[in-house]
Amino acid sequence: MASPLTALGVGTPILAAPMAGGPSTPALVTAAARADGLGFLAGGYKSADALAGQIAEVRSDGVAFGVNLFAPNPQPVDPEAFRRYARAIAPEAGAYDVDVQAAGIVEDDDHWSDKIDLLLSDPVPVVGFTFAVPERAVIAALRAAGTLVVQTVTSPAEARLAADAGADVLAVQASAAGGHSGTLSPQHFPASIPLPHLLGQVRQAVSLPLVAAGGLATPGDVAGALRAGAAAVMVGTVLLRADEAGTSLPHKAALADPARSRTVVTRAFTGRPARALPNHFTDRYTGLAPADYPALHHLTSSMRRAAAAAGDPDRINLWAGTGHRHATAEPAARILQRLASGL
Repeated sequence: MASPLTALGVGTPILAAPMAGGPSTPALVTAAARADGLGFLAGGYKSADALAGQIAEVRSDGVAFGVNLFAPNPQPVDPEAFRRYARAIAPEAGAYDVDVQAAGIVEDDDHWSDKIDLLLSDPVPVVGFTFAVPERAVIAALRAAGTLVVQTVTSPAEARLAADAGADVLAVQASAAGGHSGTLSPQHFPASIPLPHLLGQVRQAVSLPLVAAGGLATPGDVAGALRAGAAAVMVGTVLLRADEAGTSLPHKAALADPARSRTVVTRAFTGRPARALPNHFTDRYTGLAPADYPALHHLTSSMRRAAAAAGDPDRINLWAGTGHRHATAEPAARILQRLASGL
C-alpha cells in the first residue's frame, strides 16, 4: 500500500470508518488495528472531554488509530421552515413525550475549538475531517504536531480545495456510502457516481493518496477500489453489526431484516443528506425536511434517543450504505479479514 498510512503500521489497506452517534466504539477501533488495519474514533456529537476519554482508552491498547471531526459548515436556518417542520413531526416526537414545537433553534459548531485544542495538545496519529475543509492554519498545526491529516471529499472540486489546504490523504466518498454524505454542499443531494469513476476523476484532479469509501462490502468491492487507484479503502456499514460496534439494537435488527432491501438518501433526521434504510419517518418526512444542519439534528435527537431505547426502528436514523445486506453479526476482525481475502 503506497500511502503515508504504511508508516503507521497499517499492513492491510482496509480502514474502519468513523460512525458518529454510537457505532464507532474504542473496542471497534482497536479491533480494526489488531486486524492490521486502522480504525477511526468518531468525534462528532461528542464533547472534547468525552472524546479525550475515548482517545485514552484506545491509546491504552497500544495501537495506531485516527480521530474524525465534523468541521463546521452550517446551513443557515430559515426560522419559518424550521418551525413548519417542527409542527409536521410533532406527532412522531409526541409519541415519546418530546415537545419539538417548544425546541429552540440550535446552530452550534460541535465543540470545534475545544476538540482542535485537544488534538493539538495531545496529538493522535491521524485526524480526519468531514463536512468542510478546515482553515489551512488548523491543518498546518496538526501536521506540525506529527498528525496525518485525512480530508473527506465527494468531487474533484472538493479534492482540489483539500489539497490546496494541505491535507495529506483524501477519503473519496461515493454516494453509495451509508450515513451522512461528506459533501461540502449539503443543500444538494450528492451525485450518483460509481466509486471507481469518482476515484478516476479525483485522481486526474490531484496527486494525493486516495482512500476509497462508499458501498464497499465484499472482497470484490475492496479489490476493485484498489485496482481503480485507491491506496486503501474505508468501510463502515459492513461493521455496523460487528460485536464491538455500539450500534443500537433496533438498528442492528433492521440491518438483518430481509424485508429491508433498499436504501434512500434523506435529510429528514438532520438536515444533511444521508443514506439510510427507509422507515416510516423517511417515507413521510424526506420531502418536507429543510436543509438546516445542525438545527434539524438537534430538533430530532431527543426523539431518536427515546425511540432507540424503546426498540422502535421507525423513528430512528437507520444509516446504511448500499452494501448493507453484507453486514454480519460477528467479531470485527473476522469481517475485516474476509474483506481482505481477495487481495
